[in-house]
Amino acid sequence: MDSNTVFPPLNLSDEQSLVRQTAHDFAQHELAPHAAAIDEEQKIPPAIWARLAELQLLGVPIAERYGGMGLDLLCGATLVEELAAACASTALAVSAHAGLGASPVAKFGTEEQKKKFLPEFCSARKIIAFALTEPGAGSDAGGTQTTAVLKGDRYIVTGAKIFITNAQIGSTFLVAVSTNSPLKTHGITALLIEKGSPGFTVNPGDKKLGMRGSDWGELVFQEVEVPVENRLGEQDKGFGVFMDTLIGGRVGIAALSLGLARAALEASVKYARERKQFGKPIGSFQSVGNMIADMAVGVEAARHLVYHAAQLRAEGKPHARECSIAKLYASEVCNTICDNAVQIHGGYGYTKEFPVERYFRDAKLLEIGEGTSQIQRLIIARELLGRLD
Repeated sequence: MDSNTVFPPLNLSDEQSLVRQTAHDFAQHELAPHAAAIDEEQKIPPAIWARLAELQLLGVPIAERYGGMGLDLLCGATLVEELAAACASTALAVSAHAGLGASPVAKFGTEEQKKKFLPEFCSARKIIAFALTEPGAGSDAGGTQTTAVLKGDRYIVTGAKIFITNAQIGSTFLVAVSTNSPLKTHGITALLIEKGSPGFTVNPGDKKLGMRGSDWGELVFQEVEVPVENRLGEQDKGFGVFMDTLIGGRVGIAALSLGLARAALEASVKYARERKQFGKPIGSFQSVGNMIADMAVGVEAARHLVYHAAQLRAEGKPHARECSIAKLYASEVCNTICDNAVQIHGGYGYTKEFPVERYFRDAKLLEIGEGTSQIQRLIIARELLGRLD
């Protein structure tokens, strides 16, 4: 089944369509053949990163003068979708690097910071990681315990972060620190911290259920000195940087969910056509056909929500609720679709002979990362009802 024909993109410009086609061709011909090995070996080969940089796919949202393509979030969403349809681990790593890491530097950084960091990120000479989560501060960013004290022209950073995507391969980290603890969210500052700084240690993360090719880890800061020029935005104003980045990042997770769900649907259609029971393809049985139909509806609905949210953000229109809706729906329908894909494959779906078992494992993270499903429902409800407490 040709996904480009069955599920055509919505209202893409010629330039956006070209980016999507480039990503599709790379993903299907150069990435997909390595997806199982990436999962097994729990590592994305450096050659994949180099090829992504060569195709300029790491700098889609970054201005051309800094080495990027200067395109909008809709282009970024189609890129992540296509990568996820081939290898969800790679899509997650790229989305974290370009969307959560490079994009806020491009949006909130000084000219000096942009010139210093962005060309390195677009070329993959450096990978950036987004560091917000802590043992006691996941959904509650106001509970950040990592502190930074300004002494002269340097911040002294102490604390730890966990579950940080790209931690081990990262060279630069966008870190949320508390510079005024009593103010909670009004006392958070964003710092760019370089690996190799004295007192900064990166520890490997625990083994994961899925997305195993995308590394993660723990960051430990023991009185790490960070130059004040590495502050992103104003002191005590970093919460806005992180929340704005997360809103855009939800589109990335939604697009990843869309691509993964699409891959599970396509694998199921192929299997249902070829697998025979009682003398005919299992797709001819109404129970299987109904599952395929429901999966197709889910994919198509998710695509509309994802592209709509991306377009609103690209146009600078109100979009926080729509990004949460897209992330919530796409991630949950992706889990349902991947579950059904395993069911359609029967016993084979429980083995590594077919990719749907990997899809099933990869999907769960999408309901957790970038704000859990419960947090998305809270955001959507507050957008509609206002704060009632």
